[in-house]
Amino acid sequence: MMKRVAIGVLGTVLDKRGKRENRWNKWRPTVGMCQQPDLHIDRLELIHAARDRGMAEQLAQDIHLVSPQTEVKLNALTLNDPWDIEEVYTKLLDFSEHYPFDPENEEYLVHITTGTHIVQICWFLLTEARYLPGKLIQTMPNRHNRDDEYSGKPEGNYTIIDLDLSRYDQISTRFQQISENSVSYLKAGIATRNATFNRLIEEIERVAIRSTAPILMVGPTGAGKSFLARRIYELKLERHQISGRFVEVNCATLRGDSAMSTLFGHVKGSFTGAQTDRPGLLRAADNGMLFLDEIGELGLDEQAMLLKAIEEKKFLPFGSDKETQSHFQLIAGTHRDLRKQVSEGLFREDLYARINLWTYKLPGLAQRSEDIEPNLDYELARFAREQGEQTRFNAESRRKYLSFATSSEALWSGNFRELGASITRMATLAESGRISDDIVSDEIKRLQESWGYTTKPISLPELDQPIDLFDQYQLQAVIEICHASSSLSEAGRKLFAVSRQQKQNPNDADRLRKYLSRFGLSWEAVKKDKTEI
Repeated sequence: MMKRVAIGVLGTVLDKRGKRENRWNKWRPTVGMCQQPDLHIDRLELIHAARDRGMAEQLAQDIHLVSPQTEVKLNALTLNDPWDIEEVYTKLLDFSEHYPFDPENEEYLVHITTGTHIVQICWFLLTEARYLPGKLIQTMPNRHNRDDEYSGKPEGNYTIIDLDLSRYDQISTRFQQISENSVSYLKAGIATRNATFNRLIEEIERVAIRSTAPILMVGPTGAGKSFLARRIYELKLERHQISGRFVEVNCATLRGDSAMSTLFGHVKGSFTGAQTDRPGLLRAADNGMLFLDEIGELGLDEQAMLLKAIEEKKFLPFGSDKETQSHFQLIAGTHRDLRKQVSEGLFREDLYARINLWTYKLPGLAQRSEDIEPNLDYELARFAREQGEQTRFNAESRRKYLSFATSSEALWSGNFRELGASITRMATLAESGRISDDIVSDEIKRLQESWGYTTKPISLPELDQPIDLFDQYQLQAVIEICHASSSLSEAGRKLFAVSRQQKQNPNDADRLRKYLSRFGLSWEAVKKDKTEI
């Protein structure tokens, strides 16, 4: 049979309730808990301040009189300030981590009626976080006679609260719906179908709500870093986790002294043209969120000051000898490999370590071909809101556009920004709100030209041996994509956009290199022969 163990704090006011015999006519929370006829307590872990040892021993004796089967263990705890939540939580957490819990043989009740309100809050947080593997118990006096005599029932009443919300279907369902709404909010309500991206957004949602640590988003230009950062801000603002502004800056636009001034502010007269004080973007983001896009473009001096601002919430405005404060959450974005930049001395290792706690790689549009259709509908709806005019595809023109947009021929080098521009162009040209087959054909041609495609047949490089017509056409398509790509890796990502998602560690560059070598070709030779095509 499971033993029942209660854990609680000595109530220096209510548990005391007089030293004489009349104390038995008064409700005392801890004693009353052990007096409940239908609640057998095998052991009571009673936490008390060292100075209250005598009071704790008296209470243990009283409990032995009313409940001889209850073993009382006294646990002295030193608290300098029982109203300091940081100190109280730390001490109770330390108690919880060192206590020899045995959930296989014992069940635990955490008594939240005694102690300061801070103690009660900390008990709740520790139990909810499962540091204390049990349930809460709240004791209370009889309602009709709260303060003095208790009409023969001084033990009062009790309620047990189980914080395992999975047992409460309605509450659990409600919380699940709230979480789903948050994820949908981050995706702007777009019903994305890419499983990898959906899992990534679900984790970002959990981190955004539970953490104030920096978030680093890595992905190509146009992959949606700025859009997602703003949605995270709006989600936290809605949850009342932040109250300040969303401040955004592209670090690639910052150069020299203006970079320091823009980010950290300056004082009047600090440099030529500084006619007034300037607070700077970090100060503007106080109690809000700062999004630094393309953080890899920052200079080393700015990086050093940014690290201090993140860690200490303090920094020196340009030309000032007096520090200013700003409490902000940082989201950083980049399309660069910051680890490589660290090795090349272009990015501070300590700053990278500080912002690399939560790093998310956002895939480009070409790697999320199944999400093109829902994003197409989203862009049409946005156009309708902004222009006040509903625009739709003809059935055949929609199929034609999606067939091209989701094929390997569509490079989407500008990612979602480029898709949005494409939809906007077609919707603008649509007559009577209908995007026709001709409009789609013109748009496909326009995209192909922007990606460097040519309408002329591609001349293959000279090969060592003849190849089948099938291989010729396939090789022509591969070489065209190689010419439109800046690197072997980029070309590989475009060519293997679907199959790479099934691989744990895709090496697109190596796959492409091996394919070319089948025909005696190399990446360098293909790029060199571009002029012949």
